[in-house]
Amino acid sequence: MSWLPLILAGLLGVTLLVGYITVLVGIRRQDKAMNLRRQTNGVSASLARKVTGCHVRNGVSWT
Repeated sequence: MSWLPLILAGLLGVTLLVGYITVLVGIRRQDKAMNLRRQTNGVSASLARKVTGCHVRNGVSWT
């Protein structure tokens, strides 16, 4: 039996887990900061906004 499929499956699983955790951290940061109308200030927050579809391009003019 070849170990290559098992290693690839493990790497894919770890990659998906890291991405999932990064999105959760970003959502948590945005929720605590309460600043969905402004640009993000971190990679995890930016990724969370892109994944969830809640991103701001140039800010919001109405407040």
